[in-house]
Amino acid sequence: MSELKAVVLDRDGVINEESDEFVKSPEEWIAIEGSLKAIAKLNQAKVKVFIASNQSGIARELFDYDALNQIHKKMLSELAQHGGHLDGIFICPDLEGECRKPKTGMLVEIEKRAHISLEKAPFIGDSLRDVQAAITHGSQPILVRTGNGSVTSQSEQLPRNIPIYDDLAQAVDTLLSE
Repeated sequence: MSELKAVVLDRDGVINEESDEFVKSPEEWIAIEGSLKAIAKLNQAKVKVFIASNQSGIARELFDYDALNQIHKKMLSELAQHGGHLDGIFICPDLEGECRKPKTGMLVEIEKRAHISLEKAPFIGDSLRDVQAAITHGSQPILVRTGNGSVTSQSEQLPRNIPIYDDLAQAVDTLLSE
């Protein structure tokens, strides 16, 4: 395996089921099969795992920070049951701005706070904006077909050389075998 030190993940559609209505409560947060175990595998391989997630539902007033914290508490609890953890959760609650993907503000913030470089680090997402943020930042974009990924994989705007996997588990197994 090459020097895999950190991985950035989008949340909705990669770790948990995507919802067109937004994930607004812990009850609506449902892990995608194999995703939590995949994060635990990264942890066991001493890879730092960060989330970079647009959460515009806050600006849209569909849920508040307390609800988001409760959703993340559930996610972290279920992840811990698989022996996993996250090294940081970064969100952008805004409808626009430097933090909102496809801009790279969250990736810059991860680097600053964690004192690491995400250059060439895998960024696994399910949408074109995840891929665009990774490319702009110099990270390695990876697309999964879960969430919006199947539709995104058919997009004319998607660069042709982007690795595409069925889900996070398959992507992580491939990364850890390289």
